[in-house]
Amino acid sequence: MAAWVIWLIGAVALAVGEVLTLDLVLLMLAGGALGGLVVALAGGGAVLQVLAFVVVSGLLLGGVRPLARRHLENRTPLQLDGIETLIGKTARVTRDVDHSGGRIALGADEWTARSQSSGETFPVGDTVRILQVDGATAVVGDALE
Repeated sequence: MAAWVIWLIGAVALAVGEVLTLDLVLLMLAGGALGGLVVALAGGGAVLQVLAFVVVSGLLLGGVRPLARRHLENRTPLQLDGIETLIGKTARVTRDVDHSGGRIALGADEWTARSQSSGETFPVGDTVRILQVDGATAVVGDALE
């Protein structure tokens, strides 16, 4: 079997292993294996191939991995995603809302809703504020709060 094929198999195996670990170490070693593959394709001997693997892996582990980890780990701490972005928005009641249910219109979307406490009711046409989202139901309160 040709040396470049062995390096290719090694690179693919390391990349697959990276998918399982998500630590960015095996991915950097896969890059090193690609360095060994290039040297093998260029006709370099086994010593040069291993040297290329060690050098490229070292550069990737020392230079690229810390930058990639910092980029992946430093998200904005209070970044809101998905339904969390709805909290605090106001909506119009389209079917009376009480603690057991109702409907609200939020832009072009219509949501099931319920009031936060059992004594609160909001008639059709009222403006309410979304306090939380519980599954597919918006928990709403008075918009003036």
